[in-house]
Amino acid sequence: MAKNPDPKKRTPDYWSSFKSYLADGFNNLCAYSVMYEPVGTVEHYLSRENYRHLAYEWSNLRFASAWINSSKGTLDDQVLDPFDLGEDWFEILLPSLQLVLTDKVPAQQRQKAEFTLERLRLRDDERVLRQRQQWYQLYLDGDLTLQGLEKKAPLIARTIKKTTL
Repeated sequence: MAKNPDPKKRTPDYWSSFKSYLADGFNNLCAYSVMYEPVGTVEHYLSRENYRHLAYEWSNLRFASAWINSSKGTLDDQVLDPFDLGEDWFEILLPSLQLVLTDKVPAQQRQKAEFTLERLRLRDDERVLRQRQQWYQLYLDGDLTLQGLEKKAPLIARTIKKTTL
């Protein structure tokens, strides 16, 4: 940052060379869609534009699908931080594969959670639904075990477990 003190200049991209480590830390799952992402991007939870001093902070980086990352833009803390999610705040509905909030989302976080679903198009955007459909179909066809599905699309696996109990 000392080499680039001008806040109007973009911070140099020193994080991309560490993307594989970030992906490993997220088990190659997009932090927002919670599905396998083979070529994701480094996402700055608090944007470089608004929080320049956090541009190189490991704790501010998330692994995400590129289209979701660009959907978030500079909204920063208006979107839920994946690290702050509680257990079972979201679930996948079958057979629609839509992502919805559960009653476990605390009242003070509900508006932010709803905004996250809308802004990042996680509820029912065609791109995310097609991904969910592919993972679910692989499971239904017997080409992917439930244990395999847990690694690639854990929210879908959790829904299947819940509905088969």
